[in-house]
Amino acid sequence: MSEQTQNPEQEVELNEEISKMQADVEAADQHSEQEQSPEAEIAMLYAELEAAKQTIADQKDGVVRAAADVDNIRRRAAQDVEKAHKFALEKFANELLPVIDNLERAIEFSDKENETLKPLLEGIDMTVKSFNDAVSKFGVEIVNPQGEQFNPDFHQAMSIQPSNDVTPNTVLAVMQKGYTLNGRLLRPAMVMVSKAADA
Repeated sequence: MSEQTQNPEQEVELNEEISKMQADVEAADQHSEQEQSPEAEIAMLYAELEAAKQTIADQKDGVVRAAADVDNIRRRAAQDVEKAHKFALEKFANELLPVIDNLERAIEFSDKENETLKPLLEGIDMTVKSFNDAVSKFGVEIVNPQGEQFNPDFHQAMSIQPSNDVTPNTVLAVMQKGYTLNGRLLRPAMVMVSKAADA
């Protein structure tokens, strides 16, 4: 049998093989055209490596910043909770101060020589002491600066009195005691302050 009288199925297979071989040759040609010199390929790989390193550095920086933000938020939240615990009684303590003032005034302006009032005054005095002890357990402290240097952070000057007996800016008299709550001023002490006497 001659080559011309081949089976049509064989012809189709042969044509497919030829097409496949031509495609492989074309692909090889394209690949060889795309191939670069080793130096260019190394330079390209270095560039990709540097880009990858920069991406990693940026991501590390982002992770460090995020961790710092979380730490700051946690610290602020803890401080807010601590302040809330410390100063939760501020309004309540402010409402108690006039009661303590009135009890102290009752003792101060009463007739201490009157024998019938002595037991009553002793009871009021004990009540004031127990009041002060109770509020001090919760961080309320008395500011009674008699004889101390004037401190505008804790004292309010109601008047100024010339005096040679004490140094200038000394508290001569306390008109009303002040109070602090855990170091924070609730009410300043109202005071009379000395100044140098005119010569």
